[in-house]
Amino acid sequence: MTQVVLGENEGIESALRRFKRQVSQAGIFQDLRKNRHFETPLQKEKRKAVARRKQRSRNGSRYR
Repeated sequence: MTQVVLGENEGIESALRRFKRQVSQAGIFQDLRKNRHFETPLQKEKRKAVARRKQRSRNGSRYR
């Protein structure tokens, strides 16, 4: 759980920046996006296969 304690004479803007930084470092947004909808195992495998193909096409051109 991410917590930000306001210091004395600290503005809300700086505390909000610290909170956003802590949330992004903890990977909370990535988990939310990943778990937003249920994905069947077949859909997950298809998504990963597409990602592998994209990765190969980006990096594989130097080996052809």
